[in-house]
Amino acid sequence: MTKSELIERLSDEHEMLNKKDAEAIINLIFGGIGNALADGDRVEIRGFGSFSVREREAREARNPKSGELVKIPSRKTPFFKTGKELRERVDE
Repeated sequence: MTKSELIERLSDEHEMLNKKDAEAIINLIFGGIGNALADGDRVEIRGFGSFSVREREAREARNPKSGELVKIPSRKTPFFKTGKELRERVDE
C-alpha cells in the first residue's frame, strides 16, 4: 500500500474526512515519527512496532569493481522492530 492509497482509504472509510484532511493527518503522523527519530528519540506504537535509531560502526569494505579498500564512516540508520500483534497477524 502506498501513501496515496492509504490517504484514499482513510478518506473513503471516514465520510467526514476529505482527501486533503486525510493527507494532512497522514503527513502529521509520518512527520512526527521522522522528527522524533531525527532527535534521537524512540517511537513505539503498541501492537504495531517500534522505530529507533541505531549507530553503525565505521568499517572497511571493498569496491566490487576495482577490489580497492574503501573506508565507510559511522552513521545512524533508522530501525523498525515489529510488535507481537503485528507479527502474529502476518504469520496467520
